[in-house]
Order: sequence, then structure tokens, then C-alpha cells
Amino acid sequence: MGKTGTDRSIAFGEEITANEYSPVESIVASLAACTAMDVITILEKKRQVIDRYEVEARAEQRSEYPQVLTRVEVTHVVEGTVVLEQAVRRAIELSATKYCPVNAMLSAGATEVHHHFRMRCTGAEPKEASGEVIVTGPDRRPDIVT
Repeated sequence: MGKTGTDRSIAFGEEITANEYSPVESIVASLAACTAMDVITILEKKRQVIDRYEVEARAEQRSEYPQVLTRVEVTHVVEGTVVLEQAVRRAIELSATKYCPVNAMLSAGATEVHHHFRMRCTGAEPKEASGEVIVTGPDRRPDIVT
């Protein structure tokens, strides 16, 4: 059991049925949560009307020790009545390059982080779109990506 400075707890271990996380799983989950909090806040400021938003994250580790994360695929799934592709792309880009400290920490090491999106606007001008927005990581420092 881990306890934070704000007195919150998280269960670490191998028992999935007990809702325990491996330390590496918690890093991937933290990346998803961090970028999600940024992206939804930015989209709200851009006056997007979001009905559904979720983040999917999948990671690869190298087989040699230490088994560091080598690649993380983050997919932002956005649906709403007012959803502009450019707003979604920009929100993800800002999170990945400026606001998300978890993305910055992972990208500063051996991990390549790929941010993708799938969006569906259900409003007056229906549209679906998907794509990769940005890659951060080795040789792609988030503080200098433009």
C-alpha cells in the first residue's frame, strides 16, 4: 500500500481482482489521467461541448532490465455536439508539450509518447476524424517541440 503526502492511498501488487497496480501500470495510468485533465480543461475553455471523453493508454516495456517503458500510445476519444478537430489537436498538443508533467518526465527519458485522437462531432455539422497529433520522447524534447 502506498500513501501520498495528501493522505491518499493506492494498492500496489499483482492481484488484479484486488485492484492492485504494478508501479509501471500506475505510471501509464498517471500519464492518461494527467493529459486527460489538461485536454478536457482546454476543450472547455475553447467552448467545445463534450458529451463523452476518455483516454486509452497502452505501453511497451523493453525485456532487458531495467524494464523501462519504451513506447506509450495515448488515444484521446472525444465526442460531442460542438467538437472541432483543430481544437482537439491543439488541446492535445498543449498538454503534451506544455502542461502535463508526467508526459514531460517520461519523454525526458527513454520513452517515446505518441498522442492520437478519435473524435466525433454529432452537432449541426457532423464530422469524424482521427490521427496522430504529436510524438514526444528521446530526441523530441517536449520543451522544444513546436
